[in-house]
Amino acid sequence: MRTIKKIHQAEYRPIADLITYSPLPTRTLSQVDPFIFLNHHGFQHYPANNRGLPFGPHPHRGMETVTFIIEGDIMHKDSSGHESIIYGGGVQWMTAGSGLIHAEVSSEQFKKEGDDLEILQLWLNLPAKLKMTKPFYLGLQKDEIPTISLANDAIQVNLISGKWGETAGAFESKTDVFLSTIAFKANAELNVDVAKESNIFFYIIRGAMTVNEKNVEARQLVEFQNDAESINIKTHSDSLIIFGHAVPFNEPMVAQGPFVMNTQEEIYQAYIDYQQGKFGTWQ
Repeated sequence: MRTIKKIHQAEYRPIADLITYSPLPTRTLSQVDPFIFLNHHGFQHYPANNRGLPFGPHPHRGMETVTFIIEGDIMHKDSSGHESIIYGGGVQWMTAGSGLIHAEVSSEQFKKEGDDLEILQLWLNLPAKLKMTKPFYLGLQKDEIPTISLANDAIQVNLISGKWGETAGAFESKTDVFLSTIAFKANAELNVDVAKESNIFFYIIRGAMTVNEKNVEARQLVEFQNDAESINIKTHSDSLIIFGHAVPFNEPMVAQGPFVMNTQEEIYQAYIDYQQGKFGTWQ
C-alpha cells in the first residue's frame, strides 16, 4: 500500500458570513502538483432573505477551477458569455486559461427562500504550454454526471474526469487529471490502484474512515508518498470524499491572488492585461 506522508487538517478561514475551511495551501502543504488550492464552504444553513455567496466579479488566468455543489446552488457568469445555475450534486469546470472575469453567486431563489449550502472549489494548475489556452466553461447537473455503483450500492463513484474501467467522466481534462467524488455507506470497503508516478488528491468532505490503516475524518487531506499503487479505504460512517490523481507537472509555480503562472513577470503581465481590459468586459 502507498505510504501516507501526512494528514493535513483544513484551516478555518471564514469569508464574510460564509463558513470556509481550506486544507490547501496551508502552512504544512503548499500543493499536491497539479492540485493547488481547495476551499470547503459550509456546511451551513442560510435563512430566507440572505445575501448568498460573496464571490462577485473577479479575474483568473493560468489555472482551472472545479466546483462541487454538495448542497444549495451556485450561479456562474463570465466575460466569455457563459451563464448557468448548478444545483446540489452538480459540478462546474472552468478553464481560465488566457484570462476571464467571472462571478459565483447564489441564485435569486436561494437568496429569497434560503437553504442548506455546502460547496467546494478545487483549483487545478495548467502547465506552461497551456497557461494561455482559450477560456472554457461547462456546468453539469447531478444527472449529467456518470455514476458507478460498487459493493452492492454501498459505494457510488461520481466520475467527473478520466476513466473508471470503461466509463468516461463527464468532463474532458486538458491535462489528463482523474477526478471524482465517492460516496460511501458505513462499513464499506474500496481498493483502488493509482500509478506510482501520479500524485493523489484525497480529501474527506464528510464522515470518517481508515485509509491505508490510518484513521482520517472530515476536513482532512491525506498526503501520500509515491512509493506504491494500492489504496485501501474502510469507512466507519457514511462518508463523502474527493478522490483525484494526476502526473505532476514539476514546473515552477507563482500564485498571486487570482493568477497562477510560472514566473513573477507573468504575474505582473496578468495584472496589466486585466487592467487593460484583455480579459473581456463585464456586463
